[in-house]
Amino acid sequence: MEVERVTSRRRAVAAVAAGGVLGAEARYLLSSAFPAPPGGWPWTTFWINITGCLLIGVLYTVLAEVAARPHPLARPLLGAGMLGGYTTFSAWSVETVQLLDGGAYGTAVGYALVSPLAAVLACAGGVAVTRRIGRTA
Repeated sequence: MEVERVTSRRRAVAAVAAGGVLGAEARYLLSSAFPAPPGGWPWTTFWINITGCLLIGVLYTVLAEVAARPHPLARPLLGAGMLGGYTTFSAWSVETVQLLDGGAYGTAVGYALVSPLAAVLACAGGVAVTRRIGRTA
């Protein structure tokens, strides 16, 4: 029994790592393709975080309420791994500080306040839409 638990944990850790690579790579590619202008709203990070939170709301609702028997590695791979690597609280934080350092105080305050609120609303929206679709399916 102990060997099974250790093997299961190792598989989950490997799934998180693999998903994290994919999510972080997607974030890097998007950020490189659409860099924020100096002193401007960091739209790419903003939309990465919003879409990631929306998808996390969908994923966790599907796994908890819709899927009959989700694969045990689905949550580690897709949630903590891929979407955890895709979204980025640290980039949001440093971009806010950079805006402040650059004197873009209004943009910094707006970004600091709007981003987490929009992320929570996106996650809640993902949950609500998934529940509604799950009930009608």
